[in-house]
Amino acid sequence: METPVRIDSRFPNMGTTIFTVMSKLAAECGAVNLSQGFPDFQAEPALFDAVHRHMLAGRNQYAPMAGMPELRQAIVDKVAALYGTRYDVESEVTVTAGATQAIFTAIAAFVRPGDEVIVFEPVYDSYVPAIETVGGTAVYAQLTFPDYVPDWDQVARLITPKTRMVIVNSPHNPTGSLISTVDRKKLANLISGTDIVVLSDEVYEHILFDGEQHASLCADAELAARSIVVSSFGKTYHITGWKIGYVVGPAALMAEFRKVHQFNVFTVHAPSQLGLAEYMQDADRHLRLAAFYQEKRDFFRELLATTPFELLPCRGTYFQLARYDRISDLPDRAFAEWMTREVGVAVIPVSVFYADGRDDKVVRFCFAKQESTLKAAAEKLDKAFS
Repeated sequence: METPVRIDSRFPNMGTTIFTVMSKLAAECGAVNLSQGFPDFQAEPALFDAVHRHMLAGRNQYAPMAGMPELRQAIVDKVAALYGTRYDVESEVTVTAGATQAIFTAIAAFVRPGDEVIVFEPVYDSYVPAIETVGGTAVYAQLTFPDYVPDWDQVARLITPKTRMVIVNSPHNPTGSLISTVDRKKLANLISGTDIVVLSDEVYEHILFDGEQHASLCADAELAARSIVVSSFGKTYHITGWKIGYVVGPAALMAEFRKVHQFNVFTVHAPSQLGLAEYMQDADRHLRLAAFYQEKRDFFRELLATTPFELLPCRGTYFQLARYDRISDLPDRAFAEWMTREVGVAVIPVSVFYADGRDDKVVRFCFAKQESTLKAAAEKLDKAFS
């Protein structure tokens, strides 16, 4: 249908997210979809049973704006057990409609027109549009290739009186790199004495490999006092389609967060919250996640060992980066499209996570898949490159 309305777009250069583009192309081509980051296996039936039970019990009306008390208490207990910081259940935890909503809400709550927000490239694709939506400006620090570690001297140079927020992401999407306790202390030193708020995207907090420990900002008293920390039940319990996450932070910051949250979402699906609160009582369900995904990572890396891809280190998340410069001279986006159409395996080009389209000839595979799916992808890769 045509519209008579003249549209003066606020975001004329903003296209459709690469995850939607590649998943659509994968479906059209019948390719194995290792692009978008979602599992192709189910959560445990116990979680579904718990939600169903609460539905049948009539718990189907609005939850409190901040989240069901049972779930907020379970979150507080989990964070305290893992990181030693006990947040106040009434004023310092909010259940959100997924991590993306949490990130947007935090940015909208604290970033004003003209403010600057430091982000680290390659940067997850929802951060910068959220910053620009509220009139802020993204300032880009670089994770050094190919290890993707922060350059804190560069960050120090980027901090100005206009800096309102720093966004960190560990374990990091798309690279699988981690922030260490040393990095955490360097960040704390850089912003000490300022009014800078930290937004910490920790949705893969339970997916670290080879004995690595998650350096959550919750565990550092100085940073915790100025941070909104985001996590995701979707990543932890294999339910990305439920779109339920949460944030924790000091009461003064959370009060500002909730001023926005109450009017862009207000509240989140009530029986799912109650089911999650019940399911969380068994801590092994998140504590064993690292071993579960390490097995998948190792399996996938072994499958790709016979291909010409150069596998980069994967210390966390369920993503594996790979250089393809021994295979093709194509730009990474063209290579990803060629892989989907001609090889039958869909991947994500990493250049889309850079403002200037920097292209290191690297693509991202998702290995949060059944072994049969990973084997099917490997067979196509072997056939194409053997």
